[in-house]
Amino acid sequence: MKEYKTVFGSLTNFTKGGVEVINDSPQNYVFSNIFDVASRAKPWEKVAVAKNMEYVIEAIRAEGVSQWRIASHDEFALVMDGQVTIELLDPDSVTADVARTGSMALDGEPSGKKMGTIVARRGHMSLLPANRCYRISASDPSVILLQTIQGPDTVERWASICQTR
Repeated sequence: MKEYKTVFGSLTNFTKGGVEVINDSPQNYVFSNIFDVASRAKPWEKVAVAKNMEYVIEAIRAEGVSQWRIASHDEFALVMDGQVTIELLDPDSVTADVARTGSMALDGEPSGKKMGTIVARRGHMSLLPANRCYRISASDPSVILLQTIQGPDTVERWASICQTR
């Protein structure tokens, strides 16, 4: 029996990989490498790496401190590499626009009741609750997969991130 070894990549050490297509077109499949996408992204850029109707998985290069954000729906942040700190705040007056999908960046520092801080490392998943503000920071470049609904800040680069041949 052939032995297989799973190797989990990181932002600084990954192999792009691919899909071996037999008698079909690779354009019928989606394959992208989150570490490859994050290595070429700007800090806090939200690049879609998977999509199902209005739902997306965004690869985010976490580096430095993000803006405060809020969404009218729950989001889930899965840390794939590194460590991030997530601050949560129950805002006094800021609410998410229910007609808008995805999260929206807030200008400045929102006021409200601090809900706590999450320190998440590789493999940890955190809930970013609906209508609550969050800010993420990372002292070293890290990678987050964010499960959310596609919004205006979602960047689609399918032609440059997906295998086409």
